[in-house]
Amino acid sequence: MEKRVLGRTGMNVSVLGFGGSEIGFQNASEETVRTLLNTALDLGLNAIDTAECYPGSEDLIGRAVAHRRNEFHLFTKVGHEHGLSAGEDWSADSITRTIDRSLTRLRTDRVDLVQLHSCGVDVLKRGEAIDALRRARDAGKTRFIGYSGDDAPARWAVESGHFDTLQTSLSIADQQAIDLTLPLARERNMGVIIKRPIANAAWRDRERPKGAYHETYWLRLQDLDYGFTRAAGEEAASTALRFTLSQPGVHTMIVGTQNPTRWAENARLVARGPLDAETLRAIRERWKSVAKPDWVGQV
Repeated sequence: MEKRVLGRTGMNVSVLGFGGSEIGFQNASEETVRTLLNTALDLGLNAIDTAECYPGSEDLIGRAVAHRRNEFHLFTKVGHEHGLSAGEDWSADSITRTIDRSLTRLRTDRVDLVQLHSCGVDVLKRGEAIDALRRARDAGKTRFIGYSGDDAPARWAVESGHFDTLQTSLSIADQQAIDLTLPLARERNMGVIIKRPIANAAWRDRERPKGAYHETYWLRLQDLDYGFTRAAGEEAASTALRFTLSQPGVHTMIVGTQNPTRWAENARLVARGPLDAETLRAIRERWKSVAKPDWVGQV
C-alpha cells in the first residue's frame, strides 16, 4: 500500500488507516477485531486511530495487535474521560488520567499521537488542555500531539502552531476543509489525517436515515446528486475515497469497519490511484454550486 510522510512528524503512514469508532459503538467481538486488524496489517496497514470514548475500542485494539506494536503507528484522543454521553472534560488532571488509562487499555507504554477530541476555540485558547498534551509528550507517553475537529476550532488549531497534526472531516459531502484548513496545514507541514473520508457511504440508504450518524451526509448527497452515487456499487466507493485522497495535503484517511474483509476491499479501491482531473473538477464545481452556508465540517 502507498505510504505518505505525515508532515513534520516524519511518520510514514499508509494512505488508508483504520478508525476504531465502529468496532466500539457496534460492540464488535474480540475475534472479529483480531481477524480484521491482523489481516489489514499483513496487507500494509500501519495507522490505527481510536479514542478513549469509543466504548471498548482501545481494549479491543490492544488485545488484537499489541504483540505487533512496532508494525504500526497508534493514535488516540482525549477529552471525554467518562464517555461521550457524560460530556467533555478538558482539565489537565482528566487528560493525564485518560492518557494513562489509554496506554493500559492499548497495552503499550507509548502512543505515536494524542489528539484533543473536537474541543472548542475557548478550550484551545485557555491552554490547559494543550499544556497537558505537552507534558505527556515530554514524559514519553506520546511522540506527537494533534487536534481532531472541524470548522473554526480546526482553523484556530492550525494557525496556533501548537499541534503536529490535524484530523478533520473531508469527503464528497464535506468539503469545507479543502479551503479552510488544508492549504495552511500544508504550508506549515502539519500531518493531515482525514476522518469520514467516504461520507459514511450515506448514498447506500434508499430512505432518509433519521437520527443516524450519517443523516446529514445523506441529506447533502440528495442535493448534490452526483451521478456516481446514483450508480452506487463499487464505483461510488472508489470515486469517493479517491476524491478525498486526491486533495493536496492529505496524508492518510481513517475508515472504520467491523467487517473483517472491508478494509482490504477499500485498500483495493484506493490502489487505483488519484482521480482524473476532470472528475475532480466536476465534484468540486458541483459542491460550490450547491453547498449551503451551513454545510460546515461534521464532527
